[in-house]
Amino acid sequence: MNEKIKILIAEDQSMLLGALAALLNLEDDFEVVAQAKNGQEALDKVRQYQPDLVLTDIEMPTMTGIELAQEIKNQDLPCEVIVLTTFARAGFLKRAMAAGVKGYMLKDTPSEELATAIRTVMKGGKVIDPELVMETWHDMDPLTDKERRALQLVADGLSTDKIAARLFLSPGTVRNYLSNAVSKLGAHNSIEAARIARQKGWL
Repeated sequence: MNEKIKILIAEDQSMLLGALAALLNLEDDFEVVAQAKNGQEALDKVRQYQPDLVLTDIEMPTMTGIELAQEIKNQDLPCEVIVLTTFARAGFLKRAMAAGVKGYMLKDTPSEELATAIRTVMKGGKVIDPELVMETWHDMDPLTDKERRALQLVADGLSTDKIAARLFLSPGTVRNYLSNAVSKLGAHNSIEAARIARQKGWL
């Protein structure tokens, strides 16, 4: 491969960001062209540096890695995305794949495996950590889209009436959605249900 794979790394932990960049730059066919500490900065730098691939964490300020991937997809920016995260959760994996992510790796992945994953994705393949594949089979998301949206707004601090106005539904319908979600997740109330769903990666 004559042309180097241009990589942008998005990671809010400075030490890890620097270590990742140093490791990847050791590979003859890689060049880390930019680093970002949050999702919005990463999106701006994708436009500026036009990398071939973005390696991103999930939990970051201003925009999560999954939201970043979704924006890259929505804006038709010509780069692939690999998520590198501590979260071995099926919900995150499903949302990442829906956002167009081509790889989902855990942060304890050996550097040579990460390098191989990057090359695989750049050749048109997909790479998912085996631990995540097993987790996906055992941890299916029970929420409907409407239940999930209502819980998301609960997590954002909105009241039932405000959720109803936002979703163009009656307060009674919203209460039904929230009640169903609470029941499915074995929670005591909608706030706890939202917390559980977020921990699972379903919000």
